[in-house]
Amino acid sequence: MRFGYTIVYVPDVAASLAFFESAFGFPRRFLHESGVYGELETGETTLAFAAHELGRANLPAGHVAASESALPLGMEVAFVTPTVEAAHRRALDAGATELAAPVAKPWGQVVSYLRCPDGTLVELCTPVKA
Repeated sequence: MRFGYTIVYVPDVAASLAFFESAFGFPRRFLHESGVYGELETGETTLAFAAHELGRANLPAGHVAASESALPLGMEVAFVTPTVEAAHRRALDAGATELAAPVAKPWGQVVSYLRCPDGTLVELCTPVKA
């Protein structure tokens, strides 16, 4: 078994793809012609977005929409970069909301937290030094 992809349910797939392209520099792999599903080129594991309507079709009992929650969901998408401060600023300039400015953690990582316009919680961090 391997970790294949993460799908984030969002109100507007094209808008989320455009934001993640602008804020984090991930190129778009594709947006389905229906507009309800799209993917980014993020490395070995795919980051995908699906419309809430697709989420409702897949999960008839419902799901929590991060875009409608006052607080971020209890899960995050983490992006590893050697330049957290610059990446953090770029995301803010693209429209993200700052939840925690970059800070050096006791274990040596620099970490920051942002909330994207679609409600997704993103951690930016330097690599963990083992």
